[in-house]
Amino acid sequence: MLMPSIFGETLLDGFFGFPTRENFGRSSNTNGLMQTDITEKDDSYEVTMNLPGFKKEDVRGELKDGYLVVSATTNTSNDEKDSEGRYIRRERYSGSCSRSFYVGEDITQEDIRAKFEDGTLKLSIPKKEQAPAINESKYIAIEG
Repeated sequence: MLMPSIFGETLLDGFFGFPTRENFGRSSNTNGLMQTDITEKDDSYEVTMNLPGFKKEDVRGELKDGYLVVSATTNTSNDEKDSEGRYIRRERYSGSCSRSFYVGEDITQEDIRAKFEDGTLKLSIPKKEQAPAINESKYIAIEG
């Protein structure tokens, strides 16, 4: 008799967070990290990105080859010692993440407005009209 499995392929898959067929390719353990909403306005794109646990100093935005790259890096340490200097609890976390978006070659750093508040990064990226391509005819010289 076939019974539904509550554990996935093996008992330990769900326990240790190994990807299964159900959640493979999904970011199920990101806790909202870098979840992004993009809204189109008349003259700009508004990008809202969740960066919980990061400070303004941890976040960096960079334009490179027409791509806007947003990255965040953190290093935290929670050390608690007793009166004799022995550790009661010692936790460390170090991590980084990044996302990139194509914004076009015409956008400059001065065009983008950014604001970081309460773990949320808000970016305003203006729409730029692309210069129309000039159709140049190239002729081959014929000797004779």
